[in-house]
Amino acid sequence: MTEGNPALLMISFAFPLMLANLGQQLYMIVDAMIVGKGVGVEALAAVGATDWSYWLVLWTVQALTQGFAIPVSQYFGEGNQENVRKAVTMSVRLCLTAGILLTVISFIIALPLLRLLKTPDDIFSGASAYLLIMYGGILVVTAFNMASSILRAFGDGKTPMIAMAIAAGSNVLLDLLFVLVFRWGIAGAAAATVTAQLFAFFYCFLSLKKSEWLKLEKSDWQSDMNIIKCQYRLGVPLALQHMLIAVGGMILQSVINLQGFVFIAGFTATNKIYGLLESSAISLGYAVTTYMAQNYGGGLPQRIRSGLKSASLLAVLLSAVISAGMILGGRGILGLFIDQRNVNAANVLEIAYHYLFVMSCLLSSLYLLYVFRNTLQSMGNATASLWSGIGELFARVFAACVLTSMAGREALFYAEPLAWISAMLIVAVVCLKKVWLEPELKQKEKGKG
Repeated sequence: MTEGNPALLMISFAFPLMLANLGQQLYMIVDAMIVGKGVGVEALAAVGATDWSYWLVLWTVQALTQGFAIPVSQYFGEGNQENVRKAVTMSVRLCLTAGILLTVISFIIALPLLRLLKTPDDIFSGASAYLLIMYGGILVVTAFNMASSILRAFGDGKTPMIAMAIAAGSNVLLDLLFVLVFRWGIAGAAAATVTAQLFAFFYCFLSLKKSEWLKLEKSDWQSDMNIIKCQYRLGVPLALQHMLIAVGGMILQSVINLQGFVFIAGFTATNKIYGLLESSAISLGYAVTTYMAQNYGGGLPQRIRSGLKSASLLAVLLSAVISAGMILGGRGILGLFIDQRNVNAANVLEIAYHYLFVMSCLLSSLYLLYVFRNTLQSMGNATASLWSGIGELFARVFAACVLTSMAGREALFYAEPLAWISAMLIVAVVCLKKVWLEPELKQKEKGKG
């Protein structure tokens, strides 16, 4: 990442990750399709009612593992193998602790959270079963995200891609087996997802064991407070950022839940597609993080600036292509989630496509958000990301509690794009200032001159 064309490097790194993230999204998409078609619209609504409750934990895990891995990438860019090993072992210890704590807390809050979100009584039983099983797999999810984050820190996007391909295929087969053959319903869909994540982790773990950078010694497991503090400084603000985003989403979900299961089902169908919309942005963000962290660790400010320009252009182009595809083919894709024999099928589809159309038109703001936010994170600035999370929180709450009183439920379709735009503007200002005006970067630039 410290040599060669920035755009080509990020494309070559991001492309396998895009495939991997598409595979990861298949978990939720396949669950939704099989549940929606095989069990019914009410069951689809039940799965959808858990979205933000599960994302609260999932995004916290992803943020922590990503933040803990940033020092790995920086030390890798420096060529400091000893600190790479230390950073990896400290990451393992921190992730294990976080995974156990999150599991315990999640089981305690699961049912009260669904009640707090005003989950309708007719779907509460299904939603609670799905959520509890998904929470039961938190340690598995943590392990996989930790392993894949470390691999990405080394510049390896291929292995996570293969792992997710294996897991996606497994998930499809297990979904069909558990839901349609064993008739386990919603619980079967959740069990299939957790099991598939376990397969993904094992594949990544076997790859890490082969790495020359990870010939670990007993001394590598001894506490290194400097590295731990650095990982906390990066991981915890990222986790808080994602928690705030999820809290805003849950407030929004509570308003959506008041609209009845038909509206919930429509939103659920589109939220599954949302994962596909976002997956390329996430992949580009991972590529940006690795590129920027390695070049920041290597003291190469000019490559950081050129990389930011290239990444921003890629974000606009990617989002434009995906938006066009969703606008043109969205109805057909959404129809895969809905049993057309159901009396409410047409209404569900109309709600779903309306939501998808609005998000597609404003998708570029989401992609630019990932570029600017991940650039800051890779350079050690997690505070701005936290403020962007606050911006997303307020945007969602404003849409749910204020705009709906003015424009009715139509405002709910604009909540997500409004959150993207608010967060993007916050991190864009800070990022551009840091990349072009940061004294440390200017000093490094002079040192290279």
